[in-house]
Amino acid sequence: MSRRIPLSIKTPAPARNNAVRSSRKFVTLGKRARISSAALRGPYLPPEKWHEPREQTDGSYAVISQPAGTGYRHVLTEDDVRRRLTQLPQWMVQPLQIVQFSQMTRKKRRAPCYGMQWGNAIYLYPIEESLIESFASPPKPAQRIEASMYGASWLQIENRWQLVWSEQSIRDFYLNNVLIHELGHILDSRNSSHRDRERYAEWFALEHGYKASRRQGLAEAAVNKYARSSNSRS
Repeated sequence: MSRRIPLSIKTPAPARNNAVRSSRKFVTLGKRARISSAALRGPYLPPEKWHEPREQTDGSYAVISQPAGTGYRHVLTEDDVRRRLTQLPQWMVQPLQIVQFSQMTRKKRRAPCYGMQWGNAIYLYPIEESLIESFASPPKPAQRIEASMYGASWLQIENRWQLVWSEQSIRDFYLNNVLIHELGHILDSRNSSHRDRERYAEWFALEHGYKASRRQGLAEAAVNKYARSSNSRS
């Protein structure tokens, strides 16, 4: 479970084929694991209901929702996920079979994360009801940059640090980063090392999540501005 890798890489070609067969062997330990892997002894995977991939995909996927857990809440709804994924080309969504809103448990709190991918399934994890995350260590520069990209802020209170989200910023982060990042892992049939798979997923989320959502927002703002201008002249 490592932090994000710098995004200054060359654009790789999207991997469109053999997603079921190749992604089955990978378990991607979290879009962004919220603690350092150094805090854990050896590889740690929280208990989860893993969904075995089907060999044949038909472009449809199921959404499974578990209770968030005491003190936690799910950020998105099934409708949110489906609306966001319909904005992508069909071939990108074709291999996806399951989106699960997973439950936060005591054991999972050992290594909480926002999202995870296994096979052809995406697991989205809940966040604190307060939308405030607490950390014992200061954020790395990349973590500060990521927070500012989505409108969250880091605060230091004595010897602890807090990552504070708003309703809008956390929805933006899950819709245009976490969800798209994990989908990128499903589509990546080319890379085998954890480092290379993370680099591809980060690029995929940047291009098809963050940048795409900003372009759409600018286009909608321009249309609204033109409509207001036309109405004021009529």
